[in-house]
Amino acid sequence: QVQPVESGGGLVQPGGSLRLSCEVSGNFFASYFMGWYRQAPGKQRDLVAQITSAGITNYADSVKGRFTISRDNAKTTMYLQMHSLKPEDTTVYFCNTITPAPRNWGQGTQVTVSS
Repeated sequence: QVQPVESGGGLVQPGGSLRLSCEVSGNFFASYFMGWYRQAPGKQRDLVAQITSAGITNYADSVKGRFTISRDNAKTTMYLQMHSLKPEDTTVYFCNTITPAPRNWGQGTQVTVSS
């Protein structure tokens, strides 16, 4: 079973940077199609960045050019490097598989962009 654990969130000023980490338990991480999601209170969880097992990436328009997703299969860890952060990026960020379909969700990590 995939159990993700997110970390790295915090408070940052507009224009600042953060790096989120996602540690994933399980033996098949390298084969997983992975993604970073974010969810504001009362809203649906949105996929903002994705990375295939081969390292091919794709991004939501709202974060394209500012966020970079990467993975280290040896460490079963995925990352989200965020630059040029905006107040509208403030929310809880989650990581999980895209394929296989996500089951267990972690607690997420809060990102707050504010002066």
